[in-house]
Amino acid sequence: MKADLININEKLSLFSDHWHPRIVGELNGQHVKLAKLLGEFVWHKHDNEDEMFYVIKGELHMEFRDKTVIIQENEFLIVPRGVEHRPVAEQEVSVMLFEPAATVNTGNNPGELTREKIEKI
Repeated sequence: MKADLININEKLSLFSDHWHPRIVGELNGQHVKLAKLLGEFVWHKHDNEDEMFYVIKGELHMEFRDKTVIIQENEFLIVPRGVEHRPVAEQEVSVMLFEPAATVNTGNNPGELTREKIEKI
């Protein structure tokens, strides 16, 4: 195995669609993903996985049933397994996600935004 340097801005320049994460790295059974977000995602939860959202550019609102947490650039939030949440981006946001490889983006709420096969870039 060789160690490859990943340039985040270069990888983000390869796509422009929203809510469609791409794998940019793997470690210890985890995927490192990049995504661009705009608008509202679906309410969902992950029964077996925690998720980490690191905001690279923009401002992400993470809605929970009882509160909203605003994540600014260079901040991250870990959503614990089993906690229902909904990401909302009023303006385009670029994020890095850390989650187990088996994680489905829409969790317990499959639909048109579900990405079961994630492209590696």
